[in-house]
Amino acid sequence: MLSKACIVGIYQRKLELIAQQGVDLMVAVPPSWRDERGEQPLERVYTNGYTLQETPITLNGNFHFHYYPQLPRLLNDFKPDIVHIDEEPYNAATWHALYHARRMGARSLFFTWQNINRTYPPPFKWGESWVMNNVEAAIAGTQSAADVYREKGFQKPISVIPQFGTDPDLFHPPAEAEKAQRPFTIGYVGRLVEEKGLQYLLQAVASLKADWQLHLVGSGPLRDSLQQTCQQLGISQSVTFTEWMPSSEMPAMYRQFDALVLPSLTRPNWKEQFGRVLVEAMATGLAVVGSNSGAIPGVLGDAGLIVPEGNAEAITGALQRLHDEAGLRQALADKGRERVLQHFTHASVAQATVDVYRSLLPS
Repeated sequence: MLSKACIVGIYQRKLELIAQQGVDLMVAVPPSWRDERGEQPLERVYTNGYTLQETPITLNGNFHFHYYPQLPRLLNDFKPDIVHIDEEPYNAATWHALYHARRMGARSLFFTWQNINRTYPPPFKWGESWVMNNVEAAIAGTQSAADVYREKGFQKPISVIPQFGTDPDLFHPPAEAEKAQRPFTIGYVGRLVEEKGLQYLLQAVASLKADWQLHLVGSGPLRDSLQQTCQQLGISQSVTFTEWMPSSEMPAMYRQFDALVLPSLTRPNWKEQFGRVLVEAMATGLAVVGSNSGAIPGVLGDAGLIVPEGNAEAITGALQRLHDEAGLRQALADKGRERVLQHFTHASVAQATVDVYRSLLPS
């Protein structure tokens, strides 16, 4: 498997569970990945039973053009039957990995979150077409992403499997003692960028009739602007900003919240592709509020409150209900955790992924 996403330590639990099913697994990862949040270094948290192989990356941070120059040597040494390319089919890393997988006769598949049917300029559309014609299968993170590639003419098997699950033993509800002596605490975890709708969240909490705190966890170019908005709204004393932290510390952070909000906004080139923080929050027993952008309603089901995107008044109303109605908050918390246990655990994702691997091998 080639996956820059697997530098995140808590995601590596899926890899252990795949290996436990008899898969001889090597996962090639970069030393770090750069994006608008900064640089995420490789974490080594769950590493038993498989090989987590660090390998150099060229053009780190360039989503479309990065690749792994030593991957051919790794493949030659490991001699895989299957190469799982955990990347979009319109990226150079996928083209490079697929070329060398085919060169050595390995079967291959790609992964996609892309839930908007976009036509790319050359060379991306050429590379995407070549990948679709030369892999044996694909995994899509959501049904909408699978539908995009069916519309593009991909006729080979597509399995709908989230990229990663959640460990319900790691992400678990807080003890009652952890909730004592704190105001109603609202959390946001994610990138601090315009498309996440955080300006509407700040407007929403400013109108709450409650004793509240808002905790924004993440990094990104919008931080200074958001802090200025807090000052203008007169809520700076009630809003805390925390930079990204190691993934293994996040479960304890979630347990400091009573509710989580993901107010994403749809844009011409992006809509929420999954919202992993929703699943982590539900596993932790939080009531969740999400906008109706992209995959959010499908992830939440009936286990959260859905509001129209870009509507601060609706966010205020949802949060006010959660503050005022303890029974509703607990009911959503219970439904959310049960939904995670049924659909979004590492174990279920690992099992479904191994089933795809087995389908690619000769009977």
